[in-house]
Amino acid sequence: MARASKEAMAVLRFLPKLIVPEGRTAGKNLRLANYQKNFVRGAFAKGVGVGLLSIGRGNAKTALSAGIALGHLMGEIAHQPKREIIFAARNRDQAKTAFGFLLGFIEGLPEEEQKQFTIRRGSKLEVETRENGGGLARVIAADGKSILGGAPTLAILDERAAWERDKGDSLENAILSGLGKRDGRALIISTSAPDDANTFSRWIDSPPPGTYVQEHRPAAGLPPDDLDSLLVANPGAVEGIGSTPEWLVAQAARAIARGGSALSSFRNLNRNERVATDDRSVLLTVDEWLACEVSPDDLPPRNGPVVLGIDLGGSRSMSAAALYWPETGRLECVGAFPCKPNLADRGQADGVLGRYSDMANRGELVTMGEATVPVGRFIADVTTKLDGQTPAAIVGDRFRHAEFLEALRDAGLERVPFIWRGFGWKDGSEDCERLRRAVFEGEVKAIPSLLLRSAFGDAITLVDPAGNHKLAAGRSTGRIDPVAATVLAVAQGVRMRRAPAPKLGRAAWG
Repeated sequence: MARASKEAMAVLRFLPKLIVPEGRTAGKNLRLANYQKNFVRGAFAKGVGVGLLSIGRGNAKTALSAGIALGHLMGEIAHQPKREIIFAARNRDQAKTAFGFLLGFIEGLPEEEQKQFTIRRGSKLEVETRENGGGLARVIAADGKSILGGAPTLAILDERAAWERDKGDSLENAILSGLGKRDGRALIISTSAPDDANTFSRWIDSPPPGTYVQEHRPAAGLPPDDLDSLLVANPGAVEGIGSTPEWLVAQAARAIARGGSALSSFRNLNRNERVATDDRSVLLTVDEWLACEVSPDDLPPRNGPVVLGIDLGGSRSMSAAALYWPETGRLECVGAFPCKPNLADRGQADGVLGRYSDMANRGELVTMGEATVPVGRFIADVTTKLDGQTPAAIVGDRFRHAEFLEALRDAGLERVPFIWRGFGWKDGSEDCERLRRAVFEGEVKAIPSLLLRSAFGDAITLVDPAGNHKLAAGRSTGRIDPVAATVLAVAQGVRMRRAPAPKLGRAAWG
């Protein structure tokens, strides 16, 4: 690693002087772990204005930033007069956590040094000092008023992934614009966001120039209790910071046993994965879908009739088709984008970087057409994957009736039975429930698919007072067309499999 800058060296000299205010090591001098030292060196390197740290809960990211804020406030790190430090969080209560660490570190200073601080705990949470040119540290919340007009020299954006999108982005923009007035620096710290579209995720995936990124996120798809990947997300566990490895494994076992939101929360908060923590409005949790994935050798055969579910994309959006064999539970899915813009540009616009290109390389996503996907050609290409087998039924959205009729004629499939379904409460809630039941009963099997894994991770549902779910494209955070096609295909396949067998007529003898 390159030699640390003067500011980074100042931080590394100052922090060990502080006394840990709480926890197992309370009363002892602060000892920095290797990952903390790496973050300090990177975030305070020359030419860096924003440092991002994504790490599992309990790894002292807030305490580290509070210690840096105190050194900055006292003039030990930055020597500008009238320094201004901002603690920003989703709301006031969350911001008070970092502010509490700041006060705890102050209480551990020698009494003579404590006298320089004026602490305000009323309607404003502030700490002020007049030493070394003076400085002010204050707390603001993303649910309050903007701070236009401020000129902070250091800003700490705590748990950025949890901020409300519109208010949070507005506050962030105001803070960053103010930092430019005095060559200020921002530290953006958080556990992983629930999805790629979150602003914190986009900071990490597409960092602008002058940004240092340190992300402790394990590879996707690993078991929740895999110790090596747990330690990737929780590097402090082996250095005496936060949770112990034994506690993490025990909590993983508890989350696995409880499943649902408990398991999703553990993946997001403790494993630092991009997983929605609230499963009340998702079609399937990540772990529920992962249970459907099997190796190519274990994939069921293409036996029996096949159902083709199709979700047509609009102008410049994705179309998707799902093939489901209800007798064996085999599922295959493919998506299609128009050629313009190309997949790389589309990935940048959607905030998923090279994911679409990766899908194309895996054979899960194709491009055809210019500004729209030619539906007839797409359906014809999908049916060629059946090696001569004709679908027993094709299922699609009744609101695209005319387009489907034209596409089926173009594909030579006008004689195949077509089942019209809606995505409203009547059809949509039934189809969603049939898919979920089939998944829970082990009747859906697919090879690992980045297309499907990504779509199910983004699929959000609306829930009525009776607990019925229907897909909500407007609330979903990404491209869920493959999920829509899968819902249609699997639900119809389940209906076909469970339909009563036709009774044979009686023979009458004369």
